[in-house]
Amino acid sequence: MADMDIDTCSKPEGEEQQGKGNAMVVILIGPPGSGKSTFCEEVMRFSTRPWVRICQDNIANGKAGSKAQCIKSATAALNDGKSVFIDRCNLDREQRAEFVKLGSPKIDIHAVVLDLPARLCISRSVKRTGHEGNLQGGRAAAVVNKMLQNKEFPKLTEGFTRITFCQNETEVQDAINTYSALGPLESLSQGVFGQKKSDAKVQLGIMKFFKKSGTAESGNVGSVATSDQNSASLEKTEDKGSCSKAAVSFSDNAVTEINEHKDQMKGMVKDASASLGDAPTLAFPSISTSDFQFNHEKASDIIIEKVEEFLDKIGNARLVFVDLTHRSKILTLVKEKASKRNIDPNKFFTFVGDITQLYSQGGLRCNVIANAANWRLKPGGGGVNAAIFSAAGAALEVATKEQANTLLPGRALVVSLPSNSPLFGKEGVTHVIHVLGPNMNPQRPNCLKNDYATGCKILRDAYTSLFEGFVSIVRKLPPGSNDNLGSKQSEIQIRNETASKNSEQKFRRDDDDHESDRTKKYKGSHVETKISNSSVGKTIQSGEKFDRTATKAWGSWAQALYHIAKQPEKHKEVVLEMSDDIVVLNDLYPKARKHLLVLTRLEGLEQLADAREEHLPLLRKMHDVGLKWTETLLQEDTSLIFRIGYHSAPSMRQLHLHVISQDFNSKHLKKKQHWNSFTTAFFRDSVDVMEEVSSHGKAKLEDDEKLLSMELRCHRCRSAHPNIPRLKSHITNCNAPFPANLLQKGRLVSAPNNTIISP
Repeated sequence: MADMDIDTCSKPEGEEQQGKGNAMVVILIGPPGSGKSTFCEEVMRFSTRPWVRICQDNIANGKAGSKAQCIKSATAALNDGKSVFIDRCNLDREQRAEFVKLGSPKIDIHAVVLDLPARLCISRSVKRTGHEGNLQGGRAAAVVNKMLQNKEFPKLTEGFTRITFCQNETEVQDAINTYSALGPLESLSQGVFGQKKSDAKVQLGIMKFFKKSGTAESGNVGSVATSDQNSASLEKTEDKGSCSKAAVSFSDNAVTEINEHKDQMKGMVKDASASLGDAPTLAFPSISTSDFQFNHEKASDIIIEKVEEFLDKIGNARLVFVDLTHRSKILTLVKEKASKRNIDPNKFFTFVGDITQLYSQGGLRCNVIANAANWRLKPGGGGVNAAIFSAAGAALEVATKEQANTLLPGRALVVSLPSNSPLFGKEGVTHVIHVLGPNMNPQRPNCLKNDYATGCKILRDAYTSLFEGFVSIVRKLPPGSNDNLGSKQSEIQIRNETASKNSEQKFRRDDDDHESDRTKKYKGSHVETKISNSSVGKTIQSGEKFDRTATKAWGSWAQALYHIAKQPEKHKEVVLEMSDDIVVLNDLYPKARKHLLVLTRLEGLEQLADAREEHLPLLRKMHDVGLKWTETLLQEDTSLIFRIGYHSAPSMRQLHLHVISQDFNSKHLKKKQHWNSFTTAFFRDSVDVMEEVSSHGKAKLEDDEKLLSMELRCHRCRSAHPNIPRLKSHITNCNAPFPANLLQKGRLVSAPNNTIISP
């Protein structure tokens, strides 16, 4: 095959003699102009792994070829021990299917989705010259438009082992760095990374772009055409590789529908503004019906119920239900039910648009917007949460963290938006109210498994908390004024309701979700929240300092260690040792052959974040007790090696020290979080904790979310592995020395005759 058929990245000298990891087929997915070829070139420029780029535009001796030729070339490269980039658009399942079939137990199939804004792809395509497939100018713009209207995102069920979604250039660069750093013997974690966004929003952007641009850029974008004949003509022109002018094809009906909808929105905003002036306004999305898959009928009933309940409490303020598209099912249901209930359309109405651009794009001024948050109150994921954190900038994340680290289902948190936030300056948004609803999606944390009795109660609580938060803002304003919403006078309503017995969710501590699977402490509607009696039922001004440890919530299952520490005499069947200060027991779901816990009995010392200098004598005693038990266990088996330390953010209430052998041979170690909680910086060695508390008054705590989601790596040789079974198989036979940092300060404990520095 001629050199121009495929691009190759040669294997470095010396690699031939090393063992081989799995080869990879990385299927790039994206329209022209999304950067697929650039992605390949950047990775191949820096990677030490041997790569081959297969591009249908030049597969036949530098000319366009067929899919069959691409598959043949890919197969040959894989047989030669190389990994492969498939540089085609691959925008639907059928186009990807034959390449996915290249997978095997020794070949991983990845997808990298370059889901960049339509305008960016079109602009790049129109401007470029010398493209391999001769796709440039106005013709390229038409092709991008046509392709994106029929795109189909990949799913793991197609046969992929890993899917990465990139929705902006920063995420693309992160993916390039990930694959560039991948050595010949390394693998990447399996699963879906990133979150695809709504097709409706993308397509609307495409149509607006063409309507606005007309004959923009190169002047090659011609008139609007709608017929199948024009589409066929376009395809024929593509086959010939012509650079001549081509019609931009999309439906006249679609354009008419969009124009009518825009007029409708403008009229609605004008009417509402005329009647209410600059009334305080809350814009809120549907909670839990998208990613959390809550039933739309039930959700719309609850929305209408709660809107009716609160309209009389908000004075001249108004509520606006927002969705990205007028084709939204939940939007249609809410609109219909509001009409049937004769709800005042000047105080409550629906609106179609981006909740982060309601004023700049739709003319609707909303001082307060609601965010469908995650329980960690952090950016990421997709949908409304990602959009709001992105639009608000770092200021929102900082302001949120000043008030709370987590949010419980059914609750809301009011955050006063700093004036340096882009949302404040451009859109006039002065407050964001984070709210968390119930989850019915088994792929997300805290799934209620279709328990709609509990789910409906949590959703009602969520909207109640949201509207109460808005009421607290409105009541701080002078009558008829909307100018002071930016002041830091928002309130957090702390509600101390106890769930009824009928709706109380039962918790259990099962071996799949122990200790480092931290999401379970937020599961269900019945939680125990540590709030002082003086603060129950009162509001807390956002400017006040609020002790974060006082808002820590522990599910009832997470109280087990606390109850043992309080009354160890009632748990003699599991307790190995007890004194006035400590309790020792075997971990009920050990993550290694030997795994003990040393608990403090001190009231109020619930986690490492609570430890201060006055607790130093107790921390030293816990360490000494842990060392004593390693001596006992090493007498039974001199081959064992132990590590003693704490989790940065535990899932169980009551500070406890782990004494764990480093074989990690346990049927209970099943998840990535389990492994990473003991082998990353999330695990704080006891000797370091004592030193930090002595020197600085408290221990250093690491970012638990990032650490627990890191790829799986051997704790000795640091090699990467795609899943737990493969990792376990490796560590059973790995005799590499431990990392140098663990060999210092007594972080590892072994028998005197056991060398842990070399095999």
